[in-house]
Amino acid sequence: MIDLDGSSLKLEDVVAVAKAAEPVRIAPLAMKKMDDSRHRVEEAMAGSKPVYALNTGVGLLANIRLDETEIEAMQVNLIRSHCCGVGTPLDVSVVRGMMLIRANVLAKGLSGIRPVVAERICDLLNCGITPIIPSRGSVGASGDLAPLAHMALVLIGDGRAMYDGEILPASVCFTRAGLAPLVLMGKEGISLLNGTQAMLSIGCLRLYELEELFFSAQTTSALSIEALRGTDAAFDARLHEARPHLGQLLSAAHLSGLLRGSSIPRTHGEGSRIQDAYCLRCIPQVHGAVWDTLLHARKVFEVELNSATDNPLVFDGAIISGGNFHGAPLALALDFLSIAMCQLAGISERRTERLLNPSLNEGLPAFLASSPGLESGMMMAQVTAAALVAELRVLASPASTGSIPTSGNQEDFVSMGMTAALKLDQAVSLTRMVIAIELLSATRALDIRGDVSTEILEEARKRFRTRIPAWQEDCVLSIWMEEAANFLANGAFDIKLEDIQTKEAVR
Repeated sequence: MIDLDGSSLKLEDVVAVAKAAEPVRIAPLAMKKMDDSRHRVEEAMAGSKPVYALNTGVGLLANIRLDETEIEAMQVNLIRSHCCGVGTPLDVSVVRGMMLIRANVLAKGLSGIRPVVAERICDLLNCGITPIIPSRGSVGASGDLAPLAHMALVLIGDGRAMYDGEILPASVCFTRAGLAPLVLMGKEGISLLNGTQAMLSIGCLRLYELEELFFSAQTTSALSIEALRGTDAAFDARLHEARPHLGQLLSAAHLSGLLRGSSIPRTHGEGSRIQDAYCLRCIPQVHGAVWDTLLHARKVFEVELNSATDNPLVFDGAIISGGNFHGAPLALALDFLSIAMCQLAGISERRTERLLNPSLNEGLPAFLASSPGLESGMMMAQVTAAALVAELRVLASPASTGSIPTSGNQEDFVSMGMTAALKLDQAVSLTRMVIAIELLSATRALDIRGDVSTEILEEARKRFRTRIPAWQEDCVLSIWMEEAANFLANGAFDIKLEDIQTKEAVR
């Protein structure tokens, strides 16, 4: 059970609820905070002073004062009018993640809603009712308005939701689950709509996958080094302590641990082979920079998980209108992650090319074919990797620089954070496939050589071969490429530094 208090939600909690259906509830202290802020909102609505979104319209319509009898009707109108999302629905896990984060934001006690609003979101999560939310339509300020409106629509019993594997009218879902739809009161509609929870949910879920994929890329690159008779000299700790970026130190130490004790013969110092190419020698510098990017994104996301991002916010003695819903901090981090994926995939594709190219692969057969000429081997797999890297370069173009004014120019500079998140969503799967192609190539090369690597890498190869068997003749590679990508997606290849240290300590 995860208790939501508005201040302690972690990225791992988002994954647990979004993917593993961990139950949630509102913490008792948060209930009191919400009650207190609600009282202040009710006092303000009863007063004569106009307060944004409490007794006025929203956006450019904020100068229109509402009659007391119109306040509750405006909440429903607000939700319905903002349900303008289009496109393929967001994945169930993404929607569950955004619901959890939204409930946690409300539990912070600065939104002025009744506790039942946050509790009902938790009820939907615990009962497995997941709103159908179109993926397109958010510019990331005033937050993810359209996605959150589609979520709120289900809370009031309208719209559609997934329940027990069926897409049903929300009212049917409520009846089957024994729940009652919410009847919204003043301020509660706007409190459900303003915020960054859609882009943040995608960011958290993809970042968690990327942290695993980083170590899978490290393990895969170590196999490529072995297959190409590379040296581990470039991973010497003294080199990296002279340029002590945290990710670079981690990558070098991790690679050294994976390769320590290898008996595979090397060709360095012979003829022109003095140093390895950059795609081998500079792995710590490139992979390390990617890891530092992941660390930065995690810091940004975990701050946002426990931040009040709606408007206005309710404090002791004041209701203040501002712009915490603006997605700029997330948009920049999400764009940064897509750029990092382009780097991680790009250097991986270069290692694949080196494994397949007979001019570069240290005596391996051309394209790793058993009978080059009669067979094409893995020639086209590298072409696919190149195509994916080209697409990743497009996805690495920032969305956060592309503001388009909206809402009668009241919202005249927006974050495009959701666009950045949707780009990242694609970039992660493409990067995983590029690394899967390298993994297929490296293991194929080691099979051809008959090489035996280090104990830890041999264990990794064995796990991989239980999923993707070795082959001798040309085959339909796309099948194995998809299998290899799924293998990586399940985290089966992410050998972490502590795993190596534990094994060495036991030995």
